[in-house]
Amino acid sequence: MQLSSQSFQAGQPIPGEFAFAVIDPASHVRLSSNRNPQLSWQDVPAGTRSFALICHDPDVPSSGQDVNQTGREVPATLPRVDFFHWTLIDLPASQREIAAGSHSRAVTPRGKPGPTCADGLRHGLNDYTGWFAGDADMGGDYYGYDGPCPPWNDAIVHHYVFTLYALDVDQLKLDGPVTGPAVRAAIQGHVLDQASLVGTYTLNPRLA
Repeated sequence: MQLSSQSFQAGQPIPGEFAFAVIDPASHVRLSSNRNPQLSWQDVPAGTRSFALICHDPDVPSSGQDVNQTGREVPATLPRVDFFHWTLIDLPASQREIAAGSHSRAVTPRGKPGPTCADGLRHGLNDYTGWFAGDADMGGDYYGYDGPCPPWNDAIVHHYVFTLYALDVDQLKLDGPVTGPAVRAAIQGHVLDQASLVGTYTLNPRLA
């Protein structure tokens, strides 16, 4: 199976229109158009009954001590953890494309609704749910796609891994909230094939 995008090239920077935020010289960052990128796939294995899509950033700092702090930089040596930006499940076996902007077209304070979305698909909660928890203006349940917004003072460029899984079930059975880790657990034993596409992003002007 092969996964590609018209929105960005493999291993190359993701354009700002598909990010949660872009660089702003005056205030470090400002919110962006936050559109989901276009994705398409081919060479689907026989027996595929549905697809699941996960986008995650494996480069998120494991400690927030230095994150977005003036005069400091998040060190490259700091251990990193996963941050899930998009989980979409129950895509039909006949589908071969997700159009740009079809699932996200702006930053939605307090998050987009879910988990049910158009055509019977299900969006998972992304990790902005935890990031904005307790924020009076932004706190809420963030379903679906919300794009890159790495720390503006991070010493490394972040990688965004879009992975499509071909599954042998029509619908995934999950107990509890639909999250990236929950979907990873639920697809075990049901994956016929998978394909990944990686883009990069930074809000650090020194690295951009």
